[in-house]
Amino acid sequence: MRLAIFDLDHTLLSDDSDFLWGQFLCDEGHVDRAEYEATNRAFYEQYQAGTLDIMAFCAFSLRPLAMHDPETLYAWRRRFVAERIAPIVAAQAPALLARHRAEGATLLITSATNRFVTEPIAELLGVEHLIATDAEMVDGRYTGRVAGLPNFRSGKVTRLQQWLAAQPEVYSHKIAYSDSRNDIPLLEMADEAVAVDADAVLSAEAVKRGWRAISLRG
Repeated sequence: MRLAIFDLDHTLLSDDSDFLWGQFLCDEGHVDRAEYEATNRAFYEQYQAGTLDIMAFCAFSLRPLAMHDPETLYAWRRRFVAERIAPIVAAQAPALLARHRAEGATLLITSATNRFVTEPIAELLGVEHLIATDAEMVDGRYTGRVAGLPNFRSGKVTRLQQWLAAQPEVYSHKIAYSDSRNDIPLLEMADEAVAVDADAVLSAEAVKRGWRAISLRG
């Protein structure tokens, strides 16, 4: 069995869904723009630089989920996916996903972005399996806290290993796609690693290791 593993933001998407969700909340007036926007951008820049404190970011990004009831949040999310995410699916991503499906591979998205944001995006892309940072729910409401291990950097490797151990299939070949230096540990554990529209650090690493490099943005 073959397993095709995809990062989401800046890989299958041409932008960052987590950052855009924060911008959506600002634009719709659901959070205080003056406070939220600058912090959201600062965390995004830290992610790009490879210096992100994932727990601090999760405390920030999950806080709005605890401030509203789930049905309200889900209504906002439907608009967000339709208006902000559907237009930024990377041009060649659907064809790549379709090729792996045709080859009989199992498709999996693994994202540091929380499941609240990423679950409907995986559905939009037709990818059945998703590993994401999980937002805690208690008594039917989000608490603003992380549930379990954030799916980030080495956490992606741990969470993937846990997922693989729970599957009835044994995957003899794993191919992994990502754009980010933060995913080098994930790419290292794959049988085949592919750098997608990669940042400078990952681009250099791909050259050094002989990893294939592609663009999905047309």
